[in-house]
Amino acid sequence: MMPFSSADLFLILPELLIVTAACIVFVLDPVLRTSDKDGLVWLSLGTLAVCMGLTASQIQAPATIFSGLVVIDAYGAFWKLLLYFVTGLTILLSHSYLKEERLYFGEYYGFVLLSLVGMMVMVSSSDLLTLYLGTELMSLSLYVMAGLKRSEPRSLEASAKYFVLGAFSSGILLYGISLLYGATGSTRLPEIAAAISGRNLDDPLLLFATILLTVGFGFKLAVVPFHMWTPDVYQGAPTSVTAFMAVAAKAASFGAFLRVFIEGLGGLKTNWSAMFLILCLATLILGNILALVQTNVKRMLAYSSIAHAGYALVGVVATGHMGNSSGIASVLLYLSLYAFMTFGAFAIVAMLRKGGIEGDNIEDFTGLAKRHPVAALLMLIFMVSLAGIPPTAGFIGKLYVFMSAVEAGLPWLAAVALVFAVISAYYYLRLVMVMYMREPSDLSSTSPRMVMSPSLSIVLACAVAGVVIFGIYPNPLVNFAIQAVSALK
Repeated sequence: MMPFSSADLFLILPELLIVTAACIVFVLDPVLRTSDKDGLVWLSLGTLAVCMGLTASQIQAPATIFSGLVVIDAYGAFWKLLLYFVTGLTILLSHSYLKEERLYFGEYYGFVLLSLVGMMVMVSSSDLLTLYLGTELMSLSLYVMAGLKRSEPRSLEASAKYFVLGAFSSGILLYGISLLYGATGSTRLPEIAAAISGRNLDDPLLLFATILLTVGFGFKLAVVPFHMWTPDVYQGAPTSVTAFMAVAAKAASFGAFLRVFIEGLGGLKTNWSAMFLILCLATLILGNILALVQTNVKRMLAYSSIAHAGYALVGVVATGHMGNSSGIASVLLYLSLYAFMTFGAFAIVAMLRKGGIEGDNIEDFTGLAKRHPVAALLMLIFMVSLAGIPPTAGFIGKLYVFMSAVEAGLPWLAAVALVFAVISAYYYLRLVMVMYMREPSDLSSTSPRMVMSPSLSIVLACAVAGVVIFGIYPNPLVNFAIQAVSALK
């Protein structure tokens, strides 16, 4: 292995800056007064802004660094820019949410940044062991964040469940990597691709390696039948953490998953596409059906998140069936649009909470249109977008994913996904009905507080702007997704 150069360090400057900012947060938190800890928020946001500019400047200059362990390209830049944006919204939402919950844990922002670094490593890894290290850094930080509310048993239970099942899935993923190394003699994606050229899954070692990698990634993606952790963890974790997991962790996991299966195992497309077709159908069916019967908003959004992973898998299946890049581009587009509407919905849930009780159940939204008309209108927009109703971003995302299936010669798959998209409208619009068509039972001072702080206002403004603007004019994001996919080999 050749030694790395200063040019390599410069190309990973965004990761280095974020790690440095996280370390500064951990060092300053114990010595700062509670009133001064807002400075940690602005330090984190400033670092993200600088890194966003650095990453944007790297889009047109692809490079492979650290002897092939890391690749800097448009594909990685696409995911990193999305992750910066979502992390910034998470920090702003957390600033408002943690104050409301009287939680003054400055180190929380350090864990958010460390989790972001793990995600960045995941989407830029050209080596399976490097990817695994990024996955573990992301996961370990999320385990801690899920148990942030140490005085609440539900939060501790969520953290414990996430840790146990996450460790189990990480072991499976690592075992899959070891078998793939045994089958190909390398953990580098280009070398794996060359080694499996002309082979298929008739090789038992290669078959088991692919299955174990699918299981390991399946847990991170929360696809059926590896979804069992999602509802309990989403419900028990602090709402700001839930939003971060539902959007950022899912995006990073999809980014790493697609790079591995397209760049490394692309020669087996015709083999693994059938496996993902089964996972796709199971995820669409179970995610949407179970969401219908939920009475807790966070659990409903958890099953909704599972269902949306199924819609994204439609694009993956289409790519495997035909071998074109339009399916992968549709997945990138879908997940970036999904980020706006899902994060906005969780932000409204966070706004309705009071003392860790109100805001979680659907009944807590009763008469919200009269208690807080602006919040009800924003939630209406997010629910309509999640249901895929035009002219919102959710409609555009589903349209491109379904079109990729039709172009791949799978119109029946697009039809099945469309049927379940119609079914999903029931549980999304049920929440709208509760907000607008029921009278609030109590308008007194004891009703849930709905204070829209400046930081929360910024989060909601960004979310609704993304839903509306990209629903009407998605071309810039579509073109960026196509450019990012062209970087995959």
